[in-house]
Amino acid sequence: LAQQRLLIKGGKVVNDDCSVVADVYVEDGVVRQVGPNLNPEPRTGLIVLDATNKLVIPGGIDTHTHMQFPFMGSRSKDDFYTGTKAAIAGGTTMIIDFAIPQKGCSLTEAFDTWKSWADPKVCCDYALHVAVTWWSSKVKEEMKSLVQNKGVNSFKMFMAYKDLYMVNDEELYAAFSCCKELGAVAQVHAENGELIAQGAKKMLAMGITGPEGHELCRPEEVEAEATQRAITIANAVNCPLFVVHVMSKSAARVISNARREGKVVYGEPIAASLGTDGTNYWNKDWAHAAAYVMGPPLRPDPSTPGFLMNLLANDDLSVTGTDNCTFDICQKALGKDDFTKIPNGVNGVEDRMSVIWEKGVYSGKMDENRFVAVTSTNAAKIFNLYPKKGRIAVDSDADIVIWDPKATRTISAKTHHQANNFNIFEGMVCHGVPVVTVSRGKVVYEGGAFNVTAGEGKYVSRPPFPPYVYERVKQREQV
Repeated sequence: LAQQRLLIKGGKVVNDDCSVVADVYVEDGVVRQVGPNLNPEPRTGLIVLDATNKLVIPGGIDTHTHMQFPFMGSRSKDDFYTGTKAAIAGGTTMIIDFAIPQKGCSLTEAFDTWKSWADPKVCCDYALHVAVTWWSSKVKEEMKSLVQNKGVNSFKMFMAYKDLYMVNDEELYAAFSCCKELGAVAQVHAENGELIAQGAKKMLAMGITGPEGHELCRPEEVEAEATQRAITIANAVNCPLFVVHVMSKSAARVISNARREGKVVYGEPIAASLGTDGTNYWNKDWAHAAAYVMGPPLRPDPSTPGFLMNLLANDDLSVTGTDNCTFDICQKALGKDDFTKIPNGVNGVEDRMSVIWEKGVYSGKMDENRFVAVTSTNAAKIFNLYPKKGRIAVDSDADIVIWDPKATRTISAKTHHQANNFNIFEGMVCHGVPVVTVSRGKVVYEGGAFNVTAGEGKYVSRPPFPPYVYERVKQREQV
């Protein structure tokens, strides 16, 4: 690719720790200069972007996506092409997806499979978390090999989806211990899978088959209990823990309390839990209600999104992802007569940045610096991508978004770039819009038009022992 030379003029450069009015000069995909009145030579071939009265922020990092994921008898609609293309339209320049092996199957093969799907299609950079869905000495060896040879530094364990992906406490203990040895971040999907299985049987026996049954059989204490259990087990082996998709007040409180007790744990609310709620499961239109089905479910308490946003603003919760896993209305209809068969998943990769700006910054709960921290910088620090990603500074990757805080847009399935025919944020007016997205130093999206081809993104290796996470862990070992 012919590298573009870019000069972003007159904007306010916003990092997680400070904001400063400055120009940004980019060459060979990397930030070369940040400062006032830059005048790089030669002028020929230089693309100048005017960012006056706008913010210049690090590209978003979505810590949680499932592109073209084979799940629950279907495959998610957004593949690595449409998904990452939608991401850059929304100001996200990197996603971290999940390679998920079936029980008894090889982790390495799952990693290779997902990478083979992604490499020819991605429009922005990406990395892969790998799921541990069973335990054996072979799994332990593969984890070691993935960390040392494939640039993986995070592994996710499911405490739900009984008989499919769920692992028990003994397996959790073993997996956490292995993560700790390898310098990886342990992730959990925290829900009590046994209680969900029993609850689902009970609902169906009572004749509750609609989408509301999905929430009723996995109430928030089921999420809170598993969150507490995961934190307890991780703490027992001194392993850092990352709780994915925090969906409820009670689970968020558990994480908040653990952090106050000094435990090394991070919570990830998602665009869906920050931007909408579970009252939709009771909508009279079945297709509407089913579109919101995801695990863990959205909560019917309408004050939940605001509560989670407050915790995100004050660092009780740390980062934001989306759990983007889109199924269209026809796919959701697999569960027309049985809510347990509705494929779990919602959209978010394109709308996350705007939803968080609207509900967080525009509402006055957080400032622009905290916005950058929770959409980009903290993720880069936790997963050892910083300061190449998550910061605008000399030698950082030129993943940059020009953000217009004054502009508005209305979210709609009619205008979004995702491959889905439904949007859970339909009709939401968002203040704060990405007007230009730069990926690896190239303008890939500007004024509603794309300039990107499939496969332009790169797989990013992540070294083990991210200092942001492991400095405390190592020190505690020694003490």
